Amino acid sequence: MEIKDSVALVTGGNRGIGEAFVRAFIDAGAARVYVATRDPANARHLIEEGKGRIVAVRLDVTKPEQIEAAAAQCQDVSILVNNAGQFAMQTLLKAPDLSAARSEMEINYFGPLSMCRAFAPILARHSQSAIANVLSAGGIVAVPGMGGYSPSKFAGRAMSICLRGELAPQNTSVIALIVGSVDTRMASHVQGFKETPATIAEAGLKAIRRGADEVDTDFMAVDVRANLARDPKALELQMRRSLSGERVTTGR
Repeated sequence: MEIKDSVALVTGGNRGIGEAFVRAFIDAGAARVYVATRDPANARHLIEEGKGRIVAVRLDVTKPEQIEAAAAQCQDVSILVNNAGQFAMQTLLKAPDLSAARSEMEINYFGPLSMCRAFAPILARHSQSAIANVLSAGGIVAVPGMGGYSPSKFAGRAMSICLRGELAPQNTSVIALIVGSVDTRMASHVQGFKETPATIAEAGLKAIRRGADEVDTDFMAVDVRANLARDPKALELQMRRSLSGERVTTGR
């Protein structure tokens, strides 16, 4: 798929990986990029940079009425990037209740699914279109210390496969981006090497251009997949260390 002259919408686009995607689309020649954010004021810096090519859209992916309004406003979208996410930093059993796990599932799974349902008819108007779901290495190997986050990303990966089949007849590719250690606020607890958000966005745009199904975007994601293939039980035992409060470290 050609990025130049496309129209993209990026959820959680005002900071971190989302912000990097917005800039990458502009640099690649996208005609317009919608920055979906809960507070449009947080995207002011991007709007100023975009010189008319970046538009802020108020959007909380847990609110159906805001998703409906965004779809009505952004009728020209040809690329949807589901980037907004939450990591509550609670384990499944030690959390005081299920609210954190429910919130992670709402934001990381039901939110992207709702976005795909709302924008699928819009994407169908283009001869080529794409959905990129920003997932996690915690979606290919379970991390007990990540509580509800890891299961929600597993669900997001399965959703990507299911939607890929449903959307194939309209020529909409669905890409699962497996992201490891990235220098963002969400990964502030991670020690060791961390990729820049720009690296993830660059890998994402390459995957969209190729119409790839699933891409490991950085060193940690590649390393996790390799270890999973080599010795899944050893990797499972390694991931248990997160329960003892040990900081997560990358292998680089």
